[in-house]
Amino acid sequence: MRLLLLLSLFFPTVLCAQIKKVDTVFLKQLLLSKPELFNTILQNRDSLRVQIMYTQIDRDKKNKPVFTDFSFHLNPNEYFYPASTVKMPVAFLALEKLSKAKRAGAPIHLQTTIITDSVDMIRHINRLQDTVPNRSTIERFIKQIFLVSDNDAFNRLYEYLGQEFIQQSLAAKGYPDAIIRHWLSVSRTDEQNRRSRHVAFLTNTGGLLTTQPPTESKAVFPPFQSSIGKGYYAGNQLAHEPFVFDSKNRVYLKDFHRMLQTVMMPDAFPKKQRFDFTKEDYQFLYRWMSAFPSESESPKYDTSKVGDASAKFLFYGAAKGRAPKHIRIFNKIGGAYGFLTDVCYFVDFEKKIEFFLSATILCNSDGIFNDDKYDYDSIGYPFLKHLGQLIYEHELQRKKKRLPDLSRYKVEY
Repeated sequence: MRLLLLLSLFFPTVLCAQIKKVDTVFLKQLLLSKPELFNTILQNRDSLRVQIMYTQIDRDKKNKPVFTDFSFHLNPNEYFYPASTVKMPVAFLALEKLSKAKRAGAPIHLQTTIITDSVDMIRHINRLQDTVPNRSTIERFIKQIFLVSDNDAFNRLYEYLGQEFIQQSLAAKGYPDAIIRHWLSVSRTDEQNRRSRHVAFLTNTGGLLTTQPPTESKAVFPPFQSSIGKGYYAGNQLAHEPFVFDSKNRVYLKDFHRMLQTVMMPDAFPKKQRFDFTKEDYQFLYRWMSAFPSESESPKYDTSKVGDASAKFLFYGAAKGRAPKHIRIFNKIGGAYGFLTDVCYFVDFEKKIEFFLSATILCNSDGIFNDDKYDYDSIGYPFLKHLGQLIYEHELQRKKKRLPDLSRYKVEY
């Protein structure tokens, strides 16, 4: 009973699923089996702030998942900057909010034009906007977030939801320590991040369908302190002191991991911890979380510049070029301030392999932030690539009583 209580405190979102054990030794042993790839990581795991979560999935007679969790150096008190990984829960919440509004009778859907701006701008909007290929819609923003990790798409959804709504919604689903408090790649004060402008949904000809008034967040975030490194640049000036992350976004790796699990395998979790999606919502997410940029017509990307795996760090290391179609990675990446993170559900449809894997690492050997000198290519991408491949090789050899039925995740691209 005491063990179950401890597990419930550290992994509160998985008690509805069948879990065999939580293992903190296995991953280290697996990494040690490839010293040529992981010795540097193991020897410097503290300075690199490495954290890993891996979930094996076995299936019962009814194809229900049985989870076995493994972790390496997992520590909620070890801060990492989540960067674009926060776009995943925001995309989930935006789809949930829109879907619930539609089911309640609101005349809006994924393809409805959304405008986030002043009332005057809305009144003077071009009535022929629907003919513009780059029309703003929730559908487009979610696609952009998962295909290429677009920052503007995130900022628009952040404003549609509002800071306080994001905090309250995540807390209600079992993530009270999650903090998503600011826009990405845009310098804004705390006060500005708390404000969301007027939002409007328009008809195909530019007419007004429904509006959402401006909001101002009164969210009170759980405090934390994290100062990292030995210096940082503010403009062209080098400050010889640690970089302070106290006012930045923060989401624990284990929480990202569980959020993704609740979307990929919702029936394994209590209803209150899931996102309130329809079958169509799930299919929409499964498609665009796993699609390659080359498989998108709207928005359309230059595949000579954007490779299939550009947003797939684990297993591919953000490699250029084409990737095999029978392997699909449902994931969200993040990269900024020298931190690289990837949270994924991996599927090989041909070999009937599936697993969850999440990892983060700090690639900043000089300890200076905002200097654009990070070790992504020499440390970060290779580590995540080799880690994904290591787990995949292990899964290839692992014997299972039953092969999974993965038809739920097969979608038309």
